[in-house]
Amino acid sequence: MPQPRTTRKAARRPGRRAPVRKRRLGWRGWLILSSVLLILALFVCGAIARMLAPTSNTALTRFDAIIVLGNPADSDGNPTPEQQARVTEGVHEYERGVAPRLILTGGAAHNQFVEARVMARTAEAQGIPAAAIFVEPEARDTIQNACYSERIMKAHGWRSAEVVSRPSHLPRAAMIFGELPLEWRIHAAPPLEPESPAYQWAASTVEDLKAVRYLIWARWTERCEP
Repeated sequence: MPQPRTTRKAARRPGRRAPVRKRRLGWRGWLILSSVLLILALFVCGAIARMLAPTSNTALTRFDAIIVLGNPADSDGNPTPEQQARVTEGVHEYERGVAPRLILTGGAAHNQFVEARVMARTAEAQGIPAAAIFVEPEARDTIQNACYSERIMKAHGWRSAEVVSRPSHLPRAAMIFGELPLEWRIHAAPPLEPESPAYQWAASTVEDLKAVRYLIWARWTERCEP
């Protein structure tokens, strides 16, 4: 009597699965993966560069000037908490005798209000005499903040400065000031109001990317001769 024909399905051993084919990345997948890895690498490079940035190039504790780096005013031309914090710390350093004058630097980079002039009004309201305030109203970024402030210093024969800004901004500022023929140190302006961890992370992340941009691009293409 003929034996029944065994089908392929019946011939399989129970519990054994068919082999699964591994999917290979197409060119789009490799492009996405490469882009993600590049972005991560840029973040890492920026973070390392900021960690390794110097805090000074001198042992001086007294300087010719205190340079307060600009930050936008609000839409009504009033100082924001960030701008207020920078000016207030500059005023405190002036009162501690760190330097006999302030250089307030920043143009109308983000709205129609000149940052340096808003900061100058804030400094005068806190008791700094007008004769001790020097306004630099043209700079539109940190490179120009440094360059144009150095021009003012050079015109007066001043050779040293303390640079005041928010903590996350200062490492990149130090890279830039390190290119100038000045003796300098950085000094952090603490926030006037508590900042959330998310805000601090976002500010630091932005600075990581700006540090990378400075090192691989702006340092060579946006050079400013004092």
